Amino acid sequence: MSESIDMTDFDSRSRQRKKSSPQERLLSESSDDHKSHHSWRDLKGDYGNIAVLYFLYVLQGIPIGLAGSVPMILQNRGVSYKEQAEYSFVNWPFSIKLLWAPIVDSVFCKRIGRRKTWLIPVQYLLGLAMMTYAYFVDEHLGEAPASHPKVGTLTMMFFGLNFLAATQDIAVDGWALTMLKRENVGFASTCNTAGQTTGYFLGSVVFMALESAEFCNSYIRSVPEPNGLLKLSDFLFIWGIIFLVTTTLVGILKHEKDGSELPAGEMHEEGVLDTYFTLWKILKLPIVRITAIFLLTSKIGFAATDAITGLKLIGKGVPKESLAMLAVPLVPLQIILPVMISKYTAGPKPMEVLLKAMPMRLMFGFVFAFVVWVTPWFEVSKGTFAWYYYALLLAVYMMHQVTLYSMYVALMAFFAKVSDPKVGGTYMTLMNTLTNLGGNWPATLMLWIVDNLTLKACMSPANGERIDPVTCYEPDANEQCLGLGGRCEVTLDGYYIETAICVVIGFLWLQGWGRRTAKTLQNLPLKSWKVR
Repeated sequence: MSESIDMTDFDSRSRQRKKSSPQERLLSESSDDHKSHHSWRDLKGDYGNIAVLYFLYVLQGIPIGLAGSVPMILQNRGVSYKEQAEYSFVNWPFSIKLLWAPIVDSVFCKRIGRRKTWLIPVQYLLGLAMMTYAYFVDEHLGEAPASHPKVGTLTMMFFGLNFLAATQDIAVDGWALTMLKRENVGFASTCNTAGQTTGYFLGSVVFMALESAEFCNSYIRSVPEPNGLLKLSDFLFIWGIIFLVTTTLVGILKHEKDGSELPAGEMHEEGVLDTYFTLWKILKLPIVRITAIFLLTSKIGFAATDAITGLKLIGKGVPKESLAMLAVPLVPLQIILPVMISKYTAGPKPMEVLLKAMPMRLMFGFVFAFVVWVTPWFEVSKGTFAWYYYALLLAVYMMHQVTLYSMYVALMAFFAKVSDPKVGGTYMTLMNTLTNLGGNWPATLMLWIVDNLTLKACMSPANGERIDPVTCYEPDANEQCLGLGGRCEVTLDGYYIETAICVVIGFLWLQGWGRRTAKTLQNLPLKSWKVR
């Protein structure tokens, strides 16, 4: 579902929480060791800890969801796609947190606690930042008449929030190892998935609904009003207070164990320099460098679809809150799909699933482009669409999820297979980082150039003929066209051009170097991946 709130990229945002330290190995090993016989009945003494972990992950999802809702608001305020590309950098912190994760894992004040050293100040900063932003975020969104959103400032604001949320994620992932009993550590990933998904839902879907005058007037109010119940500033301020209060309670009431309860040697971790040196040794492996190129180029074919489709639907008149609400029925599917697909990726050749799913996912680029093109046909009145249009949209998204998750689960299974157990957490985190970056950079690029590929012309409303010599590309072209009795109109949307180019590149990549490389990577002996 993503990167702007595009439903095609919703899942990739929720998956940005990948483990960021060597502790990942302990989490996965514990899960594997106990999944066959462990159950919720064995959690006596850990219910409170699981509740705390779940809530901390919910808090982590709030700024991610809020940051993800802003592109929808900006789209309704008439920003360019180049400005949307600029804002898309707010999605990068979770993809590059490997750069500072070793510092968070290794530098701490023993008196405060290994994880609370970072968690408490980071969450206080998140709360204070939200409350501060609340005083001027509406102004930067361009709510005042004749004002344009200040995208650069918004980018810095929400990049900062996501940076803090990514840092909090590193600390919470580590704390789960000592907060839960050894036999229950595997449940940390459940808290992670459920908590961050809940937080994202609250920060994005719930906010969009409460911000929408149409939704509030239809389902909440008895007397219609021109605005929604809450603005972004109100939502930020409320959650800022919640962050401050709950962080204080956690700081006072929740004691951090030192890890001595775990078996001897199990909590041994590398220092900062050791971890960075391990990363360098992994990157020096020839096969890892080839894998890096593979991961950084594998998502080019989906870039236009993932980054722009949702924004184009809003541009066609689909209410942003209606688009956001479509995420609700997709959540159960996103929970079930990985379980179902894992049966086919558990064997020795998980990349076969990826190679089968990728052509189908590429074809969905054309399907989404077609849906965007026919969207105006389903508009009953301004901003109102027929129910069967939303049914069509939901069906397309659900089928797309199957292909997307097939690729995702296949990659995760492949990473688990080839990662050197001696440095498993660092190895897996590096692979996840490359995967996320492989989706971020082409999405940002596609947003940046889509306006340049869009063909426009000054057209006469009376006879539909082109008015020359106005080209509609200069800054004052609209005024010139209006002065000649015409208006600048899009004759060919760059989104369709980009989609076609991306899909073609994707198929060429797959049928040539990509397929051959994927088969080679999975057939290599495991010793090729070992760090000496």
